[in-house]
Amino acid sequence: MRTLAVILFLSVSCFAAEQKAVFAGGCFWGVEAVFENLKGVIDVRSGYSGGTAKTANYEDVSYHRSTHAEAVEIRFDPAKVTYQQLLNIFFIVAHDPTEVDRQGPDTGKQYRSAIFYSDDSQLAAAKAFIAALEKSKVYERPIATKLEKLSAFYSAEDEHQNYVKNNPTDAYVVRNDLPKLDALKRAFPNLIK
Repeated sequence: MRTLAVILFLSVSCFAAEQKAVFAGGCFWGVEAVFENLKGVIDVRSGYSGGTAKTANYEDVSYHRSTHAEAVEIRFDPAKVTYQQLLNIFFIVAHDPTEVDRQGPDTGKQYRSAIFYSDDSQLAAAKAFIAALEKSKVYERPIATKLEKLSAFYSAEDEHQNYVKNNPTDAYVVRNDLPKLDALKRAFPNLIK
Protein backbone atom coordinates (compact mmCIF):
# COMPACT_ATOMS: atom_id res chain seq x y z
CA MET A 1 0.00 0.00 0.00
CA ARG A 2 2.86 2.36 0.84
CA THR A 3 4.40 1.76 -2.63
CA LEU A 4 1.11 2.69 -4.29
CA ALA A 5 0.93 5.90 -2.23
CA VAL A 6 4.48 6.85 -3.27
CA ILE A 7 3.69 6.18 -6.95
CA LEU A 8 0.52 8.24 -6.72
CA PHE A 9 2.42 11.08 -5.02
CA LEU A 10 5.11 11.02 -7.69
CA SER A 11 2.50 11.03 -10.46
CA VAL A 12 0.71 14.00 -8.92
CA SER A 13 4.01 15.80 -8.33
CA CYS A 14 5.07 15.32 -11.95
CA PHE A 15 1.70 16.51 -13.23
CA ALA A 16 1.78 19.56 -10.95
CA ALA A 17 5.12 20.62 -12.40
CA GLU A 18 3.67 21.05 -15.89
CA GLN A 19 3.10 24.67 -16.90
CA LYS A 20 1.48 26.44 -19.84
CA ALA A 21 2.45 29.42 -21.95
CA VAL A 22 0.29 31.08 -24.60
CA PHE A 23 1.96 33.14 -27.33
CA ALA A 24 0.67 34.80 -30.50
CA GLY A 25 3.13 35.64 -33.25
CA GLY A 26 1.44 35.60 -36.63
CA CYS A 27 0.12 32.48 -38.32
CA PHE A 28 -0.02 29.77 -35.69
CA TRP A 29 1.38 27.08 -38.01
CA GLY A 30 4.99 28.21 -37.83
CA VAL A 31 4.88 29.23 -34.17
CA GLU A 32 3.52 25.79 -33.27
CA ALA A 33 6.25 24.08 -35.33
CA VAL A 34 9.02 26.00 -33.57
CA PHE A 35 7.89 25.11 -30.05
CA GLU A 36 6.97 21.49 -30.68
CA ASN A 37 10.63 20.83 -31.53
CA LEU A 38 11.93 21.79 -28.07
CA LYS A 39 13.12 19.52 -25.28
CA GLY A 40 10.82 19.84 -22.31
CA VAL A 41 7.80 20.78 -24.38
CA ILE A 42 5.05 18.24 -23.77
CA ASP A 43 2.49 19.48 -26.29
CA VAL A 44 1.70 22.49 -28.48
CA ARG A 45 -1.76 23.35 -29.77
CA SER A 46 -2.70 25.95 -32.35
CA GLY A 47 -5.73 28.00 -31.39
CA TYR A 48 -7.22 31.34 -30.53
CA SER A 49 -6.92 33.72 -27.57
CA GLY A 50 -8.23 37.19 -26.87
CA GLY A 51 -11.86 36.74 -27.81
CA THR A 52 -15.02 34.83 -27.00
CA ALA A 53 -15.86 31.14 -27.38
CA LYS A 54 -18.47 32.02 -30.01
CA THR A 55 -15.87 33.52 -32.37
CA ALA A 56 -13.08 31.00 -31.69
CA ASN A 57 -13.04 29.58 -35.19
CA TYR A 58 -10.89 30.12 -38.25
CA GLU A 59 -13.58 31.78 -40.35
CA ASP A 60 -14.51 34.44 -37.77
CA VAL A 61 -10.88 35.11 -36.88
CA SER A 62 -9.75 35.31 -40.53
CA TYR A 63 -12.57 37.62 -41.55
CA HIS A 64 -11.98 40.04 -38.65
CA ARG A 65 -15.24 39.14 -36.88
CA SER A 66 -13.33 38.44 -33.68
CA THR A 67 -10.85 39.99 -31.27
CA HIS A 68 -8.85 36.75 -31.17
CA ALA A 69 -5.23 36.35 -32.16
CA GLU A 70 -3.98 33.14 -33.73
CA ALA A 71 -2.04 31.71 -30.81
CA VAL A 72 -0.34 28.59 -29.53
CA GLU A 73 -0.67 26.95 -26.13
CA ILE A 74 2.58 25.34 -25.01
CA ARG A 75 2.52 22.74 -22.24
CA PHE A 76 6.02 22.37 -20.86
CA ASP A 77 8.12 20.90 -18.07
CA PRO A 78 9.89 23.84 -16.39
CA ALA A 79 12.59 21.48 -15.10
CA LYS A 80 13.64 20.90 -18.74
CA VAL A 81 12.83 24.20 -20.44
CA THR A 82 12.09 27.44 -18.60
CA TYR A 83 9.52 30.10 -19.35
CA GLN A 84 12.43 32.51 -19.96
CA GLN A 85 13.87 30.13 -22.58
CA LEU A 86 10.46 29.98 -24.26
CA LEU A 87 10.34 33.78 -24.26
CA ASN A 88 13.79 33.90 -25.82
CA ILE A 89 12.75 31.57 -28.63
CA PHE A 90 9.46 33.43 -29.10
CA PHE A 91 11.23 36.78 -29.54
CA ILE A 92 14.29 35.60 -31.47
CA VAL A 93 13.04 32.78 -33.71
CA ALA A 94 9.26 32.30 -33.75
CA HIS A 95 8.29 35.75 -35.08
CA ASP A 96 9.28 39.39 -35.55
CA PRO A 97 8.14 41.20 -32.38
CA THR A 98 8.45 44.62 -34.02
CA GLU A 99 5.68 44.12 -36.56
CA VAL A 100 2.31 45.61 -35.64
CA ASP A 101 -0.75 43.50 -36.51
CA ARG A 102 1.12 41.45 -39.08
CA GLN A 103 3.80 38.82 -39.64
CA GLY A 104 5.36 38.49 -43.06
CA PRO A 105 2.60 38.19 -45.66
CA ASP A 106 -0.21 37.99 -43.09
CA THR A 107 -1.92 41.20 -41.97
CA GLY A 108 -4.62 41.95 -39.44
CA LYS A 109 -5.10 42.12 -35.69
CA GLN A 110 -5.39 38.32 -35.56
CA TYR A 111 -1.67 38.17 -36.45
CA ARG A 112 -0.57 40.50 -33.64
CA SER A 113 2.38 39.76 -31.43
CA ALA A 114 1.08 38.97 -27.95
CA ILE A 115 1.89 37.13 -24.78
CA PHE A 116 -1.21 35.89 -22.98
CA TYR A 117 0.06 35.64 -19.43
CA SER A 118 -1.69 33.43 -16.89
CA ASP A 119 -0.25 34.84 -13.68
CA ASP A 120 1.86 37.63 -12.18
CA SER A 121 5.12 35.69 -12.57
CA GLN A 122 4.59 35.27 -16.33
CA LEU A 123 3.67 38.96 -16.61
CA ALA A 124 6.78 40.03 -14.70
CA ALA A 125 9.02 37.74 -16.77
CA ALA A 126 7.57 39.04 -20.05
CA LYS A 127 7.90 42.70 -18.98
CA ALA A 128 11.50 42.15 -17.90
CA PHE A 129 12.33 40.34 -21.14
CA ILE A 130 10.86 43.10 -23.30
CA ALA A 131 12.66 45.77 -21.26
CA ALA A 132 15.98 43.92 -21.72
CA LEU A 133 15.41 43.62 -25.48
CA GLU A 134 14.61 47.31 -25.80
CA LYS A 135 17.61 48.31 -23.70
CA SER A 136 19.96 46.10 -25.72
CA LYS A 137 18.72 47.60 -29.02
CA VAL A 138 18.62 44.13 -30.62
CA TYR A 139 15.89 45.44 -32.90
CA GLU A 140 15.96 48.76 -34.74
CA ARG A 141 12.21 49.24 -34.22
CA PRO A 142 10.33 49.15 -30.90
CA ILE A 143 8.88 45.91 -29.59
CA ALA A 144 5.19 45.72 -30.57
CA THR A 145 4.33 42.68 -28.45
CA LYS A 146 1.22 43.20 -26.33
CA LEU A 147 0.83 41.67 -22.88
CA GLU A 148 -2.71 40.42 -22.46
CA LYS A 149 -4.23 38.59 -19.50
CA LEU A 150 -5.20 35.07 -20.58
CA SER A 151 -8.92 34.59 -20.23
CA ALA A 152 -9.13 31.43 -22.32
CA PHE A 153 -7.38 29.45 -25.02
CA TYR A 154 -9.53 27.71 -27.63
CA SER A 155 -8.03 24.96 -29.78
CA ALA A 156 -8.15 25.52 -33.52
CA GLU A 157 -9.74 23.11 -35.93
CA ASP A 158 -7.99 19.76 -36.49
CA GLU A 159 -6.63 20.72 -39.93
CA HIS A 160 -4.54 23.47 -38.28
CA GLN A 161 -2.86 21.17 -35.75
CA ASN A 162 0.68 20.05 -36.65
CA TYR A 163 0.24 21.80 -39.98
CA VAL A 164 3.94 22.23 -40.79
CA LYS A 165 4.73 18.63 -39.89
CA ASN A 166 1.80 17.36 -41.98
CA ASN A 167 2.35 19.74 -44.93
CA PRO A 168 6.12 20.30 -45.28
CA THR A 169 5.90 21.03 -49.03
CA ASP A 170 3.05 23.56 -48.80
CA ALA A 171 4.30 26.75 -50.51
CA TYR A 172 3.39 28.95 -47.51
CA VAL A 173 5.20 26.59 -45.13
CA VAL A 174 8.32 26.41 -47.32
CA ARG A 175 8.51 30.19 -47.63
CA ASN A 176 7.52 31.27 -44.12
CA ASP A 177 7.83 28.43 -41.62
CA LEU A 178 10.72 26.16 -42.58
CA PRO A 179 13.18 29.08 -42.29
CA LYS A 180 12.06 29.46 -38.64
CA LEU A 181 12.93 25.83 -37.98
CA ASP A 182 16.34 26.31 -39.60
CA ALA A 183 16.92 29.40 -37.44
CA LEU A 184 15.89 27.46 -34.33
CA LYS A 185 18.40 24.70 -35.08
CA ARG A 186 21.18 27.24 -35.62
CA ALA A 187 20.43 29.47 -32.62
CA PHE A 188 19.37 26.88 -30.02
CA PRO A 189 20.84 23.47 -30.96
CA ASN A 190 21.01 22.37 -27.31
CA LEU A 191 17.23 22.81 -26.89
CA ILE A 192 16.16 20.73 -29.92
CA LYS A 193 14.50 17.35 -29.27
